[in-house]
Amino acid sequence: MKKVAFYTLGCKLNFSETSTLARLLEEQGHERVEFNEHPDVFVINTCSVTDNADKKCRKIVREAQKINPNGYVAILGCYAQLKPQEIAQIPGVDAVLGAAEKFRLHELIGTFDKQPAGESARVFNSPIEEAIEYHASYSLNDRTRTFLKVQDGCDYPCSYCTIPLARGKSRSDTIANVVRAAHDIAERGVKEIVLTGVNIGDFGLADGSGSHRKETFLELIQALDDVDGIDRFRISSIEPNLLTDEIIAFVARSKRFVPHFHVPLQSGSNQVLGLMRRRYKRDLYADRVAKIKKLMPHACIGVDVIVGHPGETDELFKETYQFLNELPVSYLHVFTYSERPNTHALTIKPVVPGHVRAERSKMLHILSDKKRRAFYESQLGREAIVLFEEDVADGYMQGFTENYVRVVARYDPLLINEIKSVRLLAVNPDGLVEVEDVDVLV
Repeated sequence: MKKVAFYTLGCKLNFSETSTLARLLEEQGHERVEFNEHPDVFVINTCSVTDNADKKCRKIVREAQKINPNGYVAILGCYAQLKPQEIAQIPGVDAVLGAAEKFRLHELIGTFDKQPAGESARVFNSPIEEAIEYHASYSLNDRTRTFLKVQDGCDYPCSYCTIPLARGKSRSDTIANVVRAAHDIAERGVKEIVLTGVNIGDFGLADGSGSHRKETFLELIQALDDVDGIDRFRISSIEPNLLTDEIIAFVARSKRFVPHFHVPLQSGSNQVLGLMRRRYKRDLYADRVAKIKKLMPHACIGVDVIVGHPGETDELFKETYQFLNELPVSYLHVFTYSERPNTHALTIKPVVPGHVRAERSKMLHILSDKKRRAFYESQLGREAIVLFEEDVADGYMQGFTENYVRVVARYDPLLINEIKSVRLLAVNPDGLVEVEDVDVLV
């Protein structure tokens, strides 16, 4: 039996999968340890959305070698699927597991022997077309909230994105399996579940064929709303063209789904949206935001936006800035475009210079800060429901309201993983909301 440490890069989906892989190993008798506890095996679950993610992977391999030069290093995840031979040449790496192989980690670990110095890593990597099996996953014990994977892969041909090449075609769990997992999670005392996937609004495609839709995302959330023991369900991210009136209306009247939506925009320019091969125009996006705010005035709305995509001129970027500035959204996740191999965006001209991309990113980060503060200030004086997390520093703890306002309160161990009714008082210098106790609900 081995001591195994995990390091996860990237999205909530990766965290859910890492947690599941760790549990599979623990069931075999292996011990999960922290990265600095001299493990026998280091498992690095990678992202490859940007070049920076690739660089982070290399840095973590170097750190693993410092901690235990004889430790076995296995790389899996998106980067491992996209560039297996490149990773195999990284000094210190012993195995590379692609998208169809990563859930065989518990089977393969018994074959792991440190590669002799100078030899390439062993590569377990099938063509992405073979990644059609769905593997259920959810996180546990990493955070107060649990990330529950309900869907994987993507059929969208966005010009800048390598996710279809890294994760394969869209495929989903069944509603029955997801509900069963939610019940299991509830029995462990978890109070909030975040539904996650690559394109969760596309839930229901069962086998990666793109044509056999058996169930829908609306049917899924309707079924989950009846799961006892879970106080909150949160939708991690959903495409605007898949966020239907029916889904919005259901969340508005739901018992357990919270008024928080994260809806990717990517650009506020219709011309750039066309270059990106997105499946909507900005008018549809504005309509989705208006519908949410009409039914749930206090809802939090987050936005993904990419700056510096090829073809984005100064005027087109100004369209995005102005569009976002006028939208009643709550915060932005800003991504700076980076070139990715085998993507259509590489053929688009003109290319935006790096320093221009950086300046546009800075502008939108400032706008995001203003949006978030304005949203927080609009909530002051309201009574809200907070789930406090095990996030303690300098005698204070944090938590999130149902509509994703981050609050701060004096540390009380009895409050961890507890839901409490509070009144939102003021935004402090760190941008967090101070609260007044109202009542302990749970």
